[in-house]
Amino acid sequence: MAWTELTRRQHDRKGDKYASDMTYAEWALIAPLMPQPRTTGRPRTTDLRAVFDAILYIATTGCQSLPGSGLRSKP
Repeated sequence: MAWTELTRRQHDRKGDKYASDMTYAEWALIAPLMPQPRTTGRPRTTDLRAVFDAILYIATTGCQSLPGSGLRSKP
C-alpha cells in the first residue's frame, strides 16, 4: 500500500507521548473489553488506558524499561 496524504493523516501519531500509544479510535474499540470497576471495595485509581499503553510500549520496544521510571534494563 502506498502512502497517500489521506492515509498519512489517518495514521498520524502527533500528540502521542510515545509512538506505541493508542489513538482515541483504537481505545474506543478496546475499552468495552476492559473489566468494569467493582461495586465493592476501594475505587479504582489506575487508568486502564495508561496501563494498556505501557504494555504496548514494552511489547514494541522489546522489554526495555519505561523512560523516566528510574529502572535500567540489563545489557
